[in-house]
Amino acid sequence: MQRSTRLRSLRSCLAAVTAATTVATGALTVSLTTAAPQAVALDNGVARTPPMGFNNWNATHCDASFNESMVKGIADAFIRLGLKDAGYTYVNIDDCWAEPTRDPDGDLVPNRTRFPNGIKAVADYVHAKGLKFGIYTSAGTKTCNAAGGFPGGLNHEKQDAKLFASWGVDYLKYDNCNNQGVDAQQRYKAMRDALAATGRPIVYSLCEWGQTNPKVWTWGEPVGNSWRTTGDISDKWSSMIDKLHINDDLAQYAGPGHWNDPDMLEVGNGGMTTTEYRTHFSLWAMMAAPLLIGSDIRNASATTQSILKNTDIIALDQDTLGKQATIVSSSGGKTVYAKQLANGDRAVALLNENSSSKTISTTASAIGLGGSSSYRLKDLWSKATSTTSGSISASVPAHGTVVLRVTRG
Repeated sequence: MQRSTRLRSLRSCLAAVTAATTVATGALTVSLTTAAPQAVALDNGVARTPPMGFNNWNATHCDASFNESMVKGIADAFIRLGLKDAGYTYVNIDDCWAEPTRDPDGDLVPNRTRFPNGIKAVADYVHAKGLKFGIYTSAGTKTCNAAGGFPGGLNHEKQDAKLFASWGVDYLKYDNCNNQGVDAQQRYKAMRDALAATGRPIVYSLCEWGQTNPKVWTWGEPVGNSWRTTGDISDKWSSMIDKLHINDDLAQYAGPGHWNDPDMLEVGNGGMTTTEYRTHFSLWAMMAAPLLIGSDIRNASATTQSILKNTDIIALDQDTLGKQATIVSSSGGKTVYAKQLANGDRAVALLNENSSSKTISTTASAIGLGGSSSYRLKDLWSKATSTTSGSISASVPAHGTVVLRVTRG
């Protein structure tokens, strides 16, 4: 969809929304004038920068290690390892947290073995650490678990949203399995409206995979705070790079309150090299993607911690301007990305997909920083600084990425 068409569509949608609701400027509550409120997700006051936190799926899937003890341990690790101080906020649980059937009143029931004290008790523990809590369900009759799935949210949106709010949920990942062929926009808008009606600010993550037409990124902005642009990531170089290249030409759709999501981080799970994990983390930050840790950080190595806590890289992801990086040049497995930052700087990522070291070059003018005779460069991994009159170049290792912050004068 052309941007002008998308904007006309969005304006039309916003006009319809305005007619049905009054949104309090700067507030987190919506003054409802109809029985079926229409909420614009990017105006729900949350995710003004990409969400940062944890999700257990990549580390545990549905195995027995996923339980109340683990989730509390992750919250403890956020504090102990300094991840909270680095900006990580959300402790999110994924599929398999529920019993296979709803209770007689139709409510979801926490799995009695994994969560013997219930979900609210876990959320309360997370909140007591100054963190936030997230949960998962699917916009279908069942979730995505291969062993038959657990109850999904389709046709239970109001009931489930009210229950999640009562538990203190701050983030909802809403998957796409067992959707019965119901139109995606209809399903995801229904939960959007149900969440808004609770009066609780909840980050709304559309896990629709970018597979239906029209593509989710063309209609997601007034519906959710983020949307999956890809299928599931796996812990290997080829999968990570594939997700990058699906996501890296969608910059026009990202911005404060609404983000492209190429899936969770694999850093620390063991399937890639340290260099590849640095590339993974660097490029997700350049793309202004949600940074959700997917490894069991309770026993994170010093190397994993150093990647996840690189505050210079995190600052690119969390930059308040909310711009996703765009491609400046790409040839022969060598790609240059540039990202505009709120203070006028540019971030540059030099990606080498080749199996040997390569020199990758660009210029200050090419990345949008002309008009000066001198520029300061800071390498955000080595922390080395230098100056240049305009040329930007580095030797980049195989599967590596050099990330530079470029400042005029």
